[in-house]
Amino acid sequence: MQEIRRKFVIPGDTIVEGNVRPLLNAHRSGNSIISSRIGIAEVARDGAKVIPLSGVYIPRVNDIVIGKIKDHSSLSWDVDICSCFSAHLPAQDLFGRDFSPARDDMNRQLSVGDIICARISTFDRTRDPILTVQDKDLGKIPFGELLRISATRVPRLIGKRGSMIQTIESATSTRITIGQNGLIVVSGKNKDGIELAIRAIHMVEEEAHTSNLTQRIRQLLNVPDEQQEGSTNRDDVVQEAVDEPRADVLANNERANGDESSAEDGNYSK
Repeated sequence: MQEIRRKFVIPGDTIVEGNVRPLLNAHRSGNSIISSRIGIAEVARDGAKVIPLSGVYIPRVNDIVIGKIKDHSSLSWDVDICSCFSAHLPAQDLFGRDFSPARDDMNRQLSVGDIICARISTFDRTRDPILTVQDKDLGKIPFGELLRISATRVPRLIGKRGSMIQTIESATSTRITIGQNGLIVVSGKNKDGIELAIRAIHMVEEEAHTSNLTQRIRQLLNVPDEQQEGSTNRDDVVQEAVDEPRADVLANNERANGDESSAEDGNYSK
């Protein structure tokens, strides 16, 4: 198990000096690695990084996001993805290449207020991001409890190899769809299970920077605290999920697709 050193930093603080590789939210200045965000700095064998404590979601190509349809033009839907950028979903993505604004009614596919899970297909900061719902498990989300957390907390919610979100889903018998922009949909047959899952999610958001969080979540969910053979402390290695969060989000969407929990279509709560 590699040793991980942590400390709170603000922009401009020196994280570490010497021959260390700068990773997430860090850069080199001379012989020092400098923080570029407010957060928790971690120094390990692979380099130095900063886990941000807050921040606005900035889209990245191939991010999986959850968004709300807020309007549409003759050619695309405008989608609110809780960012400083408004996203757009082309009508051809759902209707096909033979889409005709004069012939096809866009409200048949998506209406204002609908919630979708989509992938960012194009974005370069010179124009708004373009979405697609053509991949597996993407498209309209017909029901569930919609909530929002800071996008910086999403990797912690997912956990190493999806461990945290799997624990919450299993203990509450819910289906949880996570967007990397911080929007989350929780659905299931049992209202008490949904409420417990939401409590656990909010606990992760509020206490993501603290130690022994996994243990407290398991206590909240009444899950036996079992340490797998050969495993390491998840709170010490959580940031493996920060560098590659998309794989875990996609894996979570695939698990959700196989869940048999259901509810009445269109039943949305906030």
